Amino acid sequence: MDDVLHIEVEDEVALVVMNRPDSRNALNSLLLGGLRASLASLDERDDVRAIVLTGADPAFCAGLDLKELASGASISSGVGDGHPFPPDMATPVIGAINGPAVTGGLEIALACDLLIASDRGSFADTHARVGILPGWGLSVELPRAIGVRRARQMSFTGNYVHADQALQWGLVNEVVPHGDLIARACALGRDMATVPAAASAAMKRLYWATHAVTAGDAMLVEKEVNRRWSESGGFDTERLAASREAIQARGSAQK
Repeated sequence: MDDVLHIEVEDEVALVVMNRPDSRNALNSLLLGGLRASLASLDERDDVRAIVLTGADPAFCAGLDLKELASGASISSGVGDGHPFPPDMATPVIGAINGPAVTGGLEIALACDLLIASDRGSFADTHARVGILPGWGLSVELPRAIGVRRARQMSFTGNYVHADQALQWGLVNEVVPHGDLIARACALGRDMATVPAAASAAMKRLYWATHAVTAGDAMLVEKEVNRRWSESGGFDTERLAASREAIQARGSAQK
């Protein structure tokens, strides 16, 4: 697995690197299956509070390995619906987009909770150009991220959207110099690690629950999840009292 996927854990942040640079980190069966299994394993670890996902330069991920696909092989993670991410992940995932994220690679990026791009990052949806259709949520997540007309533009043309334009469109959270990408993504991961684990996991589930329904229903979902969280003892008044000054000081320092 070390040949196609590198994993390091430091300060409660796991750095996961897709490592098939000669193939622009295209997803063959080994990488796709290993990615899903590794994310599931990291999600269960108490010493991992955030995950940074990136690719070995020069690309983030070129999508499915077309050579393997053209050979008639069935590329699958071997688990569930074949999506590279396991269902119901509680750990936040930061996509560190170091280069092109194309088609299936774009779908992996869209599955991350937030995206930090280097100035070499770019995005393209070439599903239609290749003659396949998305199956990992692109037709849902891409228009939600950038608007339906921009999403159609990407899907109908296959044209690349580069980092600065992706930032303007709301596809990425930040664009940083290439050499600063991993440091910035890991710094955000360490910020996430300071949030109580149970609350972070509940917040992530809440975002996904409200994301999956209409705005009106989402408000009802939020209220119900809030009620259950409060009644289950999720809100810890003693912990808040102990950390209140630190929370206030952190907020004041960022103003």
